Amino acid sequence: MQKMSLGRRILRNLRYNGILHLMCLPVVLGVILFSYLPKIGVVMAFQDLDFQKGLFTSPWVRFDNFKFLFSSTITWRVTRNTVLYAIWFMFIGTLLAILLAMLINEVTKKRTAKWLQTVYMMPNFRSIIAVTAVAQAFLRDTGFVNNIFKIIGLPKRNWYAEPGAWPLILTITRVWLSVGFSSVIYLATISGINDEYYEAAVIDGATRLQQALYVTLPFLRPMITILLIFSIGGIMSGDFGLHYTVTGNMGALYETTDILDTYIFRSLQTMTSFGRTTAAGLYQSGVGFLLLLLANFIIKRIEPDHAIF
Repeated sequence: MQKMSLGRRILRNLRYNGILHLMCLPVVLGVILFSYLPKIGVVMAFQDLDFQKGLFTSPWVRFDNFKFLFSSTITWRVTRNTVLYAIWFMFIGTLLAILLAMLINEVTKKRTAKWLQTVYMMPNFRSIIAVTAVAQAFLRDTGFVNNIFKIIGLPKRNWYAEPGAWPLILTITRVWLSVGFSSVIYLATISGINDEYYEAAVIDGATRLQQALYVTLPFLRPMITILLIFSIGGIMSGDFGLHYTVTGNMGALYETTDILDTYIFRSLQTMTSFGRTTAAGLYQSGVGFLLLLLANFIIKRIEPDHAIF
């Protein structure tokens, strides 16, 4: 049988799947327009940008912008904060999301379970401005926390001038915002587990805890692995709204709350060199991409079936 040429195969595919290709066209154009074309601006990281000369005729400074970036102690501080917060949020978020999914799965009444899911997911859809207003209601001088301190005889505290307290505050806020939504993914996986596995475990005398450890968790492991790989890929990209808006962008808190995203945003407002700001963004994206490849490589060596590619 004569082999069909590439051109004829493409035309045949367009003839039979033309509607599907047409439906995908807006998405493809959006990705090209908003994800790939802006990549041209990466060249600014190696330039001393002059708007009069334009993007491609501005003087090249090679790696001078990166030298300036890494010579600053602020860069290492925000990198440290970004990585540590990302690892901690990834660990505590995954642990609590799995626990919450298991607990909801134990609710026998479907209506109650759906109501609980709705309640836990609602914070995820709140505007970051609304979240900031809630945080201020708790933390301001006349807020809920200071009122409780007053009742029990403790002195008021200015939370927006105490950087040491904010890792805990940000953790609580992050958990409140994201754990409920994350648990839905694990709950969907748990719901798909065949009941025969649990019945066999009960016959063998397994307790609820043992069923969770030896039946539920092994089935959740592929999903946990995939989500962790994506989380590691985004380890250099923090939650901008959480670290900038909720903290009120207070300079006194930068030591423990400042991350790469907030540093780059402030640099765009204060620095006159777009090249140095672009270098910071390229550093953030490049390290995140390398971490994604590394995480996938490690998972592929340990569990090849759980790797993304």
